[in-house]
Amino acid sequence: MLLLFAVRFVRTGIERRFGAMFERLLTGHTNTAIAGLSGTALAVVIQSSAAVALLLTGFAAAGMVGFGFALAGVLGADLGSALVVQLLSFDLRWLMPFLLATGGWLYLKSDRNHTRLNGRIVLGIAFILISLQFLREAVDPIRESAFLPAVAGYLSTDYFAAFLVGAALAFVMHSSVAAILMCVALVQVDALPFAAGLSLMLGANLGGALIPIWLTRDLPPVPKRIPLANFLLRGSAAFLCLMVINLFDLSGALLLGQPGQSLVSAHIGFNLLLALSALGIVRHLEQPMNWLLPEQEDEETTSSDLLEPLSPLEAPHGSQAAVAMSSVRQELLQMVARVERMMRPALDLYQHDDPEAIAALLQEDEKVNRQFTDIRRYVARMPRQNMSKSEIKTARSLVEYAIRVEAAGDIVSKRMTGFAKARHDERVQFSPPGWKELSDLHRAVTESFALARHVLLVDDLECARRLVLDKAEVKRLERASRKAHLKRLERGTAESFQSSDLHLETLRALRDLHGHIASIAYPILYRSGQILETRLVTEMKSERVND
Repeated sequence: MLLLFAVRFVRTGIERRFGAMFERLLTGHTNTAIAGLSGTALAVVIQSSAAVALLLTGFAAAGMVGFGFALAGVLGADLGSALVVQLLSFDLRWLMPFLLATGGWLYLKSDRNHTRLNGRIVLGIAFILISLQFLREAVDPIRESAFLPAVAGYLSTDYFAAFLVGAALAFVMHSSVAAILMCVALVQVDALPFAAGLSLMLGANLGGALIPIWLTRDLPPVPKRIPLANFLLRGSAAFLCLMVINLFDLSGALLLGQPGQSLVSAHIGFNLLLALSALGIVRHLEQPMNWLLPEQEDEETTSSDLLEPLSPLEAPHGSQAAVAMSSVRQELLQMVARVERMMRPALDLYQHDDPEAIAALLQEDEKVNRQFTDIRRYVARMPRQNMSKSEIKTARSLVEYAIRVEAAGDIVSKRMTGFAKARHDERVQFSPPGWKELSDLHRAVTESFALARHVLLVDDLECARRLVLDKAEVKRLERASRKAHLKRLERGTAESFQSSDLHLETLRALRDLHGHIASIAYPILYRSGQILETRLVTEMKSERVND
């Protein structure tokens, strides 16, 4: 359990700290080789190929990457997770005290969000090393028991059962890294034969490919094709290797030196060969996946046709309501992605007077408005008599979020472009500290878009909490910048007098925009009892009332 907790602790910390950077890395290219290398690098950093697969699936659902690129990235991520196993299998006990002290100090003593996340990552790595040490010490006495040799002997003779056990282990643990690390620990202390470890390792590769399929089970067909293609490739390759190794008795040839290290090397070799052999064909797999997972009739057209009003005769029955809801989510996802694309260059307009860029933003905002109108019309025509109460409530919350996303687009296209025009017309100059504060806040707001898209896709409770915590961080940055600006005014800084109105208005616009985007988290938090209806104290002391 400590190993599972530690792997998740590191992964979520890195996702929160570097999520926006990951998005730029994964969506800035079209070459499949670059996609594979990017996926490998991110999986090494995040320590989870499933997390990279979910990121790429979300980007594909938003139309930000193509099928071939996303699948190449997932294959590279599987290789990256294998390299993580190698890194963590080294004897790094000497690092544990340093990592614990450094991570604990950063996490507990700082009130800055980014510093705390850095401490979280370092602490998580220390916990992984500690858990592996505990695991090695715990299984060492088991070698002398009568039960383990019987189980180990059975798994070494029935390789297919060992294969299934490895797959189940990785799926239940929701981490192929943790499952394979445990197998390596058992093989290292001779608690498990190397041949059985090979079968368990291949099964864990199959189980690891099942995890993204399970986590994306409620998504529309288009994004689900990527984890399915990865599962078919990885599963068939793992099963083929299992049969070849055991039918031709090749386990002895793969035992090179220490059994634990040999198992890790076999794991890396399997993923490396799979990635190299499959990168050239990933683009050709799109058509078979389209055939295996065809789009629903309601999803065959483009986004502008997708949300045409339903006539009463064409109203979906209850089983189709979930399909309609998925269509709304997909359109909302594209709305959020479009507002994000508008948001990224917003501060650049303050520096460069570019009427064409402003006109392009206005056009994008018109598209956002049309998408909002289509969503509202589509949901209004959905037959309530064939929908459950929870489905009606979900549909209503999606429309409410569409209202907030449309308002976020208006902030960029109307308020921030207006501020940019005013700056150029009046030749206003920001002070260097003031401009840095605005840039930092703009970066913090932009980084939350990826988290919001993920929450919209999978209703992730932890990420919903993270969005609300990020909202508090954005408010803190806005408040700190406002106070620093007022102090500069007190000192008589000339640029601060010139830019005072624009500085304060931009701060308020960025804070409001983030509030709109983060609002997707509140329905999830309300449903799980993670947030209160009001922050007011419910009861007042009688003496205070009398006063």
